[in-house]
Amino acid sequence: MDLQLSVFLLFILFTAGHSLSCYECMSPTGSCAEQTVKTCPIGYSQCMSLTTERQVGDITFKVKAKDCAVTCQSWSMNFGFARTTSSCCDTNKCNAQDAPDPIPNGKKCYFCDDKSCSNKLSCLGTEDRCIKATGTFEGQSVLKGCVSKSICDDTTSAGVGSGNVTCCEGNLCNGAQSVTQSFLFLCCSLLSYFMMH
Repeated sequence: MDLQLSVFLLFILFTAGHSLSCYECMSPTGSCAEQTVKTCPIGYSQCMSLTTERQVGDITFKVKAKDCAVTCQSWSMNFGFARTTSSCCDTNKCNAQDAPDPIPNGKKCYFCDDKSCSNKLSCLGTEDRCIKATGTFEGQSVLKGCVSKSICDDTTSAGVGSGNVTCCEGNLCNGAQSVTQSFLFLCCSLLSYFMMH
């Protein structure tokens, strides 16, 4: 009986001692200078680092976040006016560095602004697919840009947009069309989905 109790206590101590620790921060100013170490809850097996940049006129907003994640994949998406990059790892405090700033990879896709969807965008880092998402918000809305393959796989398996999200592999394969309505709502919805999954 004492041997079983000892083994049980050792098991508890062993598993508690192997909880993953990740850096945690949320910075709307673009700097995670004040990050803390967090012991991840049970079931969280990865650390993540996320960087989002948003261009509004001549002003660029940058947000950085770090935390524990249940499941995580490194990915990037770029819609011309907004870009998000996520990096993931699975060892203690492995998310000390920010998500990397991706470099151009030679691929090109179309992106939309408030006047046209025929703007050309240079894809960065792991962005190896072009994306086109349509939805209805005050009329027809279109969102186009560059994304990583893992985002396309997630939208297909999760049924995001009920067939309104399509990905393709060739340069400029997401077609050029004009757009007359705001697509900010669609962008925010799509970005929120990927940040939460």
